[in-house]
Amino acid sequence: MNNIFANFKVLSAIGIAILLVSACSSGTMIRPGDTVDVAFEKAMELYENERYGSASDAFETVLSIGRGTEYARNAQYYLAKSYYNNNQFRIAANEFQRYASTYPRSERGVEAQFMEAKSYYNLSPRFQLDQTDTHRAIERFQLFIERHSNHELRADAVEKLDELRTKLAKKKYHAGLFYMQIDYYEAAAIYFEETIDSYPETKWAEQALVDQIRAYVYYAENSIEERQEERFEKAVESYERYLQIFPRGENRERAERYHERAMNGISEVEGLASS
Repeated sequence: MNNIFANFKVLSAIGIAILLVSACSSGTMIRPGDTVDVAFEKAMELYENERYGSASDAFETVLSIGRGTEYARNAQYYLAKSYYNNNQFRIAANEFQRYASTYPRSERGVEAQFMEAKSYYNLSPRFQLDQTDTHRAIERFQLFIERHSNHELRADAVEKLDELRTKLAKKKYHAGLFYMQIDYYEAAAIYFEETIDSYPETKWAEQALVDQIRAYVYYAENSIEERQEERFEKAVESYERYLQIFPRGENRERAERYHERAMNGISEVEGLASS
């Protein structure tokens, strides 16, 4: 009997909790006939309670019934924030862009430009995958930095821009390594060159230049005798460039070894030519 009574109490508590949740939920639902100010208040309550999926639906409703009002402007901003906080970054990027273009003179317009870039930043995948969203984030961070040189968010934009550029450099560098692994040394040297030229400020530039020396050495060693000397000389040119750009580079010892190997290769080819 006691067990039955205890179970009844538990079930009653659960029922009351469900009723309370339902009452709270129904209180924040936008109903036909709600004025725009009431609808916005309900949408903000959902947002503040971190119910971002429901909040985005509510702000969409505010936009539809309050077009041209101050409520619509605020709803557009919080709509973008709701999608962002709900990890729906692609939709958030579009909504931040819409806010910035619709309300360019708004105090939140600059923040919206930054948040559009940050949304694409959050969509940027690991370096092995397609980097379309990385490029989109870079373009928008660069534009933000150019337009708002004194803004408090500029430092964050610069930091994230550097991070994204480093990711692209890593991708380019690893493409060179891939071609080294399959013995396509000339193609590898080209990808290492692109890493150096496009991302000189990243750590991958120095490694790419050392591996470019290595690529030309391997390329020469696997070439016919008539082409070996010119390809060893390319390795020497890359080494000299390394000394100019990275005189105290972390990988200088490796560069020295490949340079020595290239010089020995040139000597051997010249010896064979003169014999």
